[in-house]
Amino acid sequence: MTSSLYDLLPAVHRMRDARIALSADLLTAAEKATLGALQLLNPAPGTPQQFQLDGLLAKAARGPLKSLLMVIDEQLAAMAEDLDQLYDDQFIETCAEWVIPYIGDLVGYIPIHGIAAAVDNTRAAVASTIALRRRKGTLRVIEELAHDLTGWGSHAREMFELLGATQYVRHLRRHCRYAPDVRDWRTCLYVDTGFDRCMHRVDVRSVARGRARFNVPNIAIFLWTQAAYRVTAAPAAASAKNLAGAPRCFRFSSLGIDTPLFHRARALPPGGLDPVQAANVADRLRRRVLCEDLKAGVGAGYYRPTGSLSVWLDGRLVDPFEIRVANLSGPDGAWSNLPGPASAAQPYALVIDPELGRLALPDPGAAPVPVVTATWHYGFAADLGGGEYERASSFIQTDPVWVLPYPDTAQPARYATLAQALAFAVVQLALNGTVALEITGSATLASPALAVDLPAGTTLELRAADGARPTLLLAGQIDVSGDVSSTLAINGLLIAADTGMAPGAPAPAAMLHVPALRPGGGVNALARLQLTHTTLVPGWAVDTTPSSCAQPRFPGAPALLVEAPGCQVEGHGAILGAILAVPLADVTLVDCIVDACDRSGVAHAAPDGQSAGASLAMNGCTVVGKVHASALCLVSDSIFWSALASIDSWSSGLVADRKQEGCVRFSFVPVGARLPRHYECVQQVLAGPEPLFASRRYGTPDYLKLLVSTDDVIRRGASDGGEMGAFHALLAPLRESDLAIRMREYLPVGLQSGAIVEN
Repeated sequence: MTSSLYDLLPAVHRMRDARIALSADLLTAAEKATLGALQLLNPAPGTPQQFQLDGLLAKAARGPLKSLLMVIDEQLAAMAEDLDQLYDDQFIETCAEWVIPYIGDLVGYIPIHGIAAAVDNTRAAVASTIALRRRKGTLRVIEELAHDLTGWGSHAREMFELLGATQYVRHLRRHCRYAPDVRDWRTCLYVDTGFDRCMHRVDVRSVARGRARFNVPNIAIFLWTQAAYRVTAAPAAASAKNLAGAPRCFRFSSLGIDTPLFHRARALPPGGLDPVQAANVADRLRRRVLCEDLKAGVGAGYYRPTGSLSVWLDGRLVDPFEIRVANLSGPDGAWSNLPGPASAAQPYALVIDPELGRLALPDPGAAPVPVVTATWHYGFAADLGGGEYERASSFIQTDPVWVLPYPDTAQPARYATLAQALAFAVVQLALNGTVALEITGSATLASPALAVDLPAGTTLELRAADGARPTLLLAGQIDVSGDVSSTLAINGLLIAADTGMAPGAPAPAAMLHVPALRPGGGVNALARLQLTHTTLVPGWAVDTTPSSCAQPRFPGAPALLVEAPGCQVEGHGAILGAILAVPLADVTLVDCIVDACDRSGVAHAAPDGQSAGASLAMNGCTVVGKVHASALCLVSDSIFWSALASIDSWSSGLVADRKQEGCVRFSFVPVGARLPRHYECVQQVLAGPEPLFASRRYGTPDYLKLLVSTDDVIRRGASDGGEMGAFHALLAPLRESDLAIRMREYLPVGLQSGAIVEN
């Protein structure tokens, strides 16, 4: 209320009440003592003391009538607030939380899982429903809903427009040509995709089950589930051809493997009428699309420093008109369409193949090879294995005073190599128990063998800066040791073996090694090894020789070898090769991939590769290879994809020695698995449901992602209805269910919809 009842009284009553307050002693003895002490404070009292002083003075000056009316004022204020809230409850923007379901019921809102960020707030979802109902039945609304509900790129098509049929001569559809226009490259490029222009014959099967597309009542909703992840100003990797001589050949991937380039999605304004085009979804960057984009010069949409692709030669941004797009397929040493020597007839500075992730420079003769750096995007389905996505919340040390940058920014420089930086960081641990060595930028660092020995009770964090994706190419291994209660945390790094290692040289034991002894001969008491958003490349590296077909360079070698008893290995959002660990160690993995490069390979065992290894706890992981653990403490929502070789001493692809301890739940396990107690697991049987992976080769955009055609007992068999495996956290099936529920509200009468995953 704006004024109290006491202020509305006649002045004579207020004056008489004030005289009563002055004559009466309304404060207790303790309150009087406190009031006197506060009044004698010098200097003036602070905010808490001033508040207490004002309260005591007000009580001393308050008469009985004013005290009585203050009690009544409190009840009147509560009633007024309730009346105001009743008015606010009529609007979704201001109503109380308990009113939201009732308003949603009035407008016909059906509750959903709300996985995507755009619909995880019920208040916003109900408000959006009210706004979208005004445009109900239009394709643009369906596209907006699909994008908000799934978080993926989406495009809706009325499939009757793609039906080839005999036309009525008085109502011709000139764009409906049964024979496609082969002169237009877009027609052939987008055939059988969401942006198809060709006519098709009718298919009367149900589109809702994903069995057909082209029919009169069908509306197909195409979904692009992969995102485009940025790599900023990273050096291109020289191929074997470049080492042999001109012309110079490079790959965008820092690992020197073929990987398709992606383009970012250009956002459409909300509430617009323009339909989604190919540029509005994250997808592979095709040759013809890039070629057409480069013709626009400085107005190019994809090729620009802030766009999807840009290339620098010796620090100079290459002009779009200096780039030629071509098919550079072929094995190393015999790429197709390589440019000739630089001349007036050869004005191009480089040739790019975005579908293979390759680029080639012309041969300038005796001129030095320019430094090639590029900003580009790769495709993947989740924030996994490191990248330039948001990772700051996973950092251990956040105080900038104890974060050491690499390369060093101090003058004079305190360290020049990564080995020197690690040694300097270990020295700083004596001053502060937790120190971070942060690698800035997405550079490729070649390093010999590294060694880290940590003092007792300290934590060293080797991490990539937030928004960076550095690559560490090792010519040896990383040895990690420490005293009691020491921890090494690796965050955001892509670690692989240097492909330049001599073939005859002895291979290291593992890329990351925790030996049994410290460098001085004492027992290695390292307490914890944390791998967060890190990749230890399965097979150490990818071989690009003509005979290898992009196979792992060392397929049987472990990525992580733990020989120190008592060490706890923790992985979160990591991609790892095989893990060999002693039985007295512990391995805990969450949302990780463990890939032995072959189903019959050893993914987890003791250092001998045969007997029982460390106890294993997993949640939402995918394991390719055989597993022999001393115990399976708690395994949930995971996939064990293993098989026995033709001559194999293993009894099964998954073996736990202690069957009276632990639990396996909501997971896919191989045939004959020796498990502790299990619940709602799917066991591999002959002609039974199995995981169907889009790709099993590391480096591909759909690496170990389950196909939509995977049986629902696996794809929807996790504890929360999501898919089993490393991509469980995406909850992709629940997003699709949300979309199916919403489409029932917004489809025109008589039509049916179906979701079609494009990548």
